[in-house]
Amino acid sequence: MNVIRSAFRNPPLLTFLLVAFVWIVASFTLRGFGAYGHLRYLLELAAVIGIAAAGQTLVILMGGIDLSVGAVITVTAILLPLISPAWDPTGLAGIAAALAIATGIGLMNGAGAAYLRVPPIIMTLAMATFLQGLLVIVAGGSAVTVSNPAVILLGQARPLGIPSGIILWLVVSIVVLLLVHRMPIGARFLALGANPLTARLSGVSVTRNTLIVHTLSGFFAGLAGILVLGMNRQGYVGIGDPYLLTSIAAVVLGGTSILGGRGTYAGTIPGAILLVTTTALITVVNASPGWRSIMFGTLILALLLVSGREARR
Repeated sequence: MNVIRSAFRNPPLLTFLLVAFVWIVASFTLRGFGAYGHLRYLLELAAVIGIAAAGQTLVILMGGIDLSVGAVITVTAILLPLISPAWDPTGLAGIAAALAIATGIGLMNGAGAAYLRVPPIIMTLAMATFLQGLLVIVAGGSAVTVSNPAVILLGQARPLGIPSGIILWLVVSIVVLLLVHRMPIGARFLALGANPLTARLSGVSVTRNTLIVHTLSGFFAGLAGILVLGMNRQGYVGIGDPYLLTSIAAVVLGGTSILGGRGTYAGTIPGAILLVTTTALITVVNASPGWRSIMFGTLILALLLVSGREARR
């Protein structure tokens, strides 16, 4: 009984238990679901959401929200094949340039929120709208095929049988967890999210930390875009759209307060896995796309009521 009570008091643990429960039940009821190859594939899909949600977690912890994540993923996936120089046989120069662009977009989001005093939700929404229009002009609705060796290696390589995307997600998870829980800057993010006025009076710079979280969000969204490009071998307008709402849902499913000031990336990790698992289970049902969307939305709402409830403030 005490274990159950402690689980409900610990949202990340509760989300992990939900994932374990769903995997166990599905493995016994659905043929092939519990196979190593299938579970590995689910984790590979979850890696994209988890990396995109890394920056989203930081922004939400500080009381904001980033609605440009999907657009930044699309920008990275489309522009990287176009800006990868032919003189670089490794493809690393193209990756560096794409990440620089994504990071710069995040910096502009932070500058608009910090210096122009535009609410983050409005600033990032305006940026996403601008980028979508720009991509239509640049790409013209056609897909762009990637030939960058480093990107292809990232999307296809399986060292020791583990997809490189999962390894990348593991590295990102370690970095973000250390940032939030072992570095002073993480405490500042939480303080600003919990009580901006008190944190400001205590000497915490709102401007600097706003710039940092949005810049990091742009960087991680760009990293997710590169991984998506490597897995799909092509980029097209709208390829990043599904990851906007899923990145937010993964954060909230992991127990991070949408109001900021409370949460951890340790909960976002199982939140991303739970979202991918839910999608896989719904796909098994032979339903129309409309009914699949309704079922997915209903399940997400039910899961949020269980594991993402707000604490009394």
